[in-house]
Amino acid sequence: MKRAAALAGLSREHHTALVLAQRIAAGTLSPADLQARFERELEPHFRAEEAALLPLLAAAGAGALAERTRREHDGMRRLLALVLAGDAAALAAFGGALRDHVRFEERELFPDAETRLTPTQLQTLATQLEDAATPPPAAASPSHLDF
Repeated sequence: MKRAAALAGLSREHHTALVLAQRIAAGTLSPADLQARFERELEPHFRAEEAALLPLLAAAGAGALAERTRREHDGMRRLLALVLAGDAAALAAFGGALRDHVRFEERELFPDAETRLTPTQLQTLATQLEDAATPPPAAASPSHLDF
């Protein structure tokens, strides 16, 4: 299914998340690797959705979907903390939660957003997501230093 342009990037990131869930299920991902991937890939994805998509959905009448998404994100954050504390069972639970969450977003959340949000809201979302993905400019280096 073709996604609305505003959601396409988030949807592509879901493929990476599913690969991560498969690696967890196969037992080929260490807790340290999960932590690194979470910080680099999943947490920025969660924060982008929470900052840009979920407020738009809640304002458009999909508060229950937005709240479910937040709860699931928070649940995965808690599972990661358990994994890092040495809870071996939490790793498998994290992988299952991630897989199920991606399926929920692809099958319910994103289709709802595509039908519920106006073209203007989708454009606003696209702009916000693009701004969130753009790293801040580097500090200008001085042309000379005064000592």
